[in-house]
Amino acid sequence: MSFTTITKNGVQYLACDAVCAVHGFSTRHGGVSDGYIGSMNLSYTRGDDHDRVLENHRLFAEAVGYPMERLVSSRQVHGDTIHIADESDFGKASRSELDYESDGLMTDKPGIPLMILTADCCPVLLFDPVRKAAAAVHAGWRGTALGIAGKAVREMVREYGCKSENIIAAIGPCISKCCFETDSDVPDAMEKGLGSGAERFITQSKDKYHVDIKGINAEFLRREGVTNIHITDQCTACDTDRYFSHRKMGEKRGSLASVIMIPEVDK
Repeated sequence: MSFTTITKNGVQYLACDAVCAVHGFSTRHGGVSDGYIGSMNLSYTRGDDHDRVLENHRLFAEAVGYPMERLVSSRQVHGDTIHIADESDFGKASRSELDYESDGLMTDKPGIPLMILTADCCPVLLFDPVRKAAAAVHAGWRGTALGIAGKAVREMVREYGCKSENIIAAIGPCISKCCFETDSDVPDAMEKGLGSGAERFITQSKDKYHVDIKGINAEFLRREGVTNIHITDQCTACDTDRYFSHRKMGEKRGSLASVIMIPEVDK
């Protein structure tokens, strides 16, 4: 298995064995929120008490091993913009001071944790252990169709001089093909973005379609030269005891987080 479930002080998260950076994909377990949003809700915009979300972030940061006060997040809009993160972005999300929109974050600076939020959308974490650069990508179906995962690789190559063959990709828990039933708009968008290569990730049943967004994101990565790709088999919609799922829970749900940070000191 490429992914390991880790539990530390009651906080449960997934980590990819191949990614040699500080990182984790959260689950619902280990936080202090209650009710339908319990317990590890990591979004400040789901109607949760601010202090409880703040405590959830503290618990998750402590478990994964990154400094919460340096956390960088973004206002996600289902696009393909990649924001270059630096020290000026520290703590903006917790103070409701986000002044930029992006669905991807990247940096080559050690000690800056990059976080994206999901609840069925596809989280993609990228790390180049040679150049020491990292990215976190939120790929909903629109962002997936726009090729945001591949764009993040291109931006890492352009901005930091990374080589695609050195980049390690981890695709975390999201809605899987088994549960992602759609109308024709989603496969049409995938075929527009990926071309005829999208067909093998789409199954039609009468007037509905099932779409493999994990597979499509992986294909965009492969087309940019990334070969070291790890994909979890976890489906957020199949397991709502463990994950938040917008498809299954609607607006009455919290948000999961995926985080990655370049270590400050090699271990």
